[in-house]
Amino acid sequence: MGIAIGIDLGTTNSAAAVVDPTGVPRIVRNRDGANTTPSVVLLQDYGAGDEPLVGTQAKQHASRVGSDVAQHVKRYMGESSWRFDSATGASYTSEEISAMILRRLKEDVEMQMNVPVTDAVITVPAYFDDARRLATRHAGEIAGLNVLGVLNEPTAAALAYGVTTRGNTHETVLVYDLGGGTFDVTILNVSGGDFTVLATDGDRRLGGYDFDSELQLMIDEQVRSQGGPSCLDDLNTLNVVREQAEQVKKTLSSAPTATVQIAAGNASYRVTIERAEFERRIERLLRRTRDLVIDTLESARLGWSDISRVLLVGGSTRVPAVRAMLKTLSGKEPDTSINPDEAVALGAAVQAALLAPESQETVGYLGGRSAVEGYIGAPVRVQDVTSQGLGVLVLDEDDKEEFNSIIIPRNTPLPASETTTVKTVCDYQSEVEVRVTQGDDRDPDFVTLVGEATLRMPPYPKGAPLSITYSYDRDQIIQAEVKDLTSGILLGTFSIERVSNLKEAQVEESKKRIGGMTIM
Repeated sequence: MGIAIGIDLGTTNSAAAVVDPTGVPRIVRNRDGANTTPSVVLLQDYGAGDEPLVGTQAKQHASRVGSDVAQHVKRYMGESSWRFDSATGASYTSEEISAMILRRLKEDVEMQMNVPVTDAVITVPAYFDDARRLATRHAGEIAGLNVLGVLNEPTAAALAYGVTTRGNTHETVLVYDLGGGTFDVTILNVSGGDFTVLATDGDRRLGGYDFDSELQLMIDEQVRSQGGPSCLDDLNTLNVVREQAEQVKKTLSSAPTATVQIAAGNASYRVTIERAEFERRIERLLRRTRDLVIDTLESARLGWSDISRVLLVGGSTRVPAVRAMLKTLSGKEPDTSINPDEAVALGAAVQAALLAPESQETVGYLGGRSAVEGYIGAPVRVQDVTSQGLGVLVLDEDDKEEFNSIIIPRNTPLPASETTTVKTVCDYQSEVEVRVTQGDDRDPDFVTLVGEATLRMPPYPKGAPLSITYSYDRDQIIQAEVKDLTSGILLGTFSIERVSNLKEAQVEESKKRIGGMTIM
């Protein structure tokens, strides 16, 4: 009999957790004895094909064999054109690289707990769209996991926080989640065992990676000012600078300056970075998060006086400028009571315990729903919302201009189902093309085409009505239904044919491919 775990699949680091018999979530250390595992994969060639090395050792190799190291792959989830090519000539999708990381986490838990891992809840940024959520689910399946659900990272963090209070809290919490590659802000009501999301927003291309990029530029500028070459033109030097930039960022979190030695060309250069200058360089990035926080407050129709707590999640919230900005903005001291690197995995473990089959509760030292609810002292209910609007592309009244008609608005409670009516655009139209979008803009150029489907219908005169019903499940995966209102006949209920995701046969092929590898 296997167990269910929670996984934080991060841009820079990942972690796994379980719930113990008392209902408390706990991080499971990896085979290296660490609580987190770098989300880095080195594809080694030993003559018999690629052998993936995941984690700390892969990260250490990055500066020496950077071309065979895949990292920050989370930024490319759901992008069908992205591939990582290894030295053997093999090509991997973002789902396959992510599956290698997930396999490593799964096997580390199995080593530590001496029990098979069969199920998992995997977290995603709240602002991930349908394609990226489904890609994450596919990665879990390729890794050999039954994915119980994908959970928004800020919601997971709030779950972890709620467990620490043992249900003795009734407050409105703003979760500021600045991770390695993504940013989310979510506002929730936390009351006993009830976790109700009021509003969420984010930027899937904003995180500590961008802070590191600014530091890389600063290091490069200083090396060149000393007569050295650009550090950005050579891949191996760039990987060294990237590693040093990460260390500089950590040092600047507790010191006003940081000094490193950079080897470039045939010389070594002493580089000193001042915190004040670094903060000036990242000010525009912080302003982007600030604007999203303000927008989310407005979406929830709340003011700062309504917010009880500003909860910090994600390793990048250790940057002093982040905390100072939030304190100035909110008038409140940010809450650092939970470990920003572990909170998301802990919350995912709670959700996994809640969703796991009851039979798993009897597995030795693991707790399920009854253990969690017993610890909190109340039934647990998680109510999330849609992170992006869901719409359909239609023509305006003059049949001249196409626009995005939103059917399910952003921040609608999940699961959600809404219906809209559209009309045929010409006489004897015999098919209808449904093009599904995610995004909140009327302009089709500023939303994402999730997928499309074409359905046959009787040839009616122009203006014949059709109803389109969209449904979002709790994982924010989409289904659609189209009905002919003239005859009352259902034209089709279908999952969207997604343009950015692997097909079922491709997922099965990837399972065999990655399943046959030894993950080190």
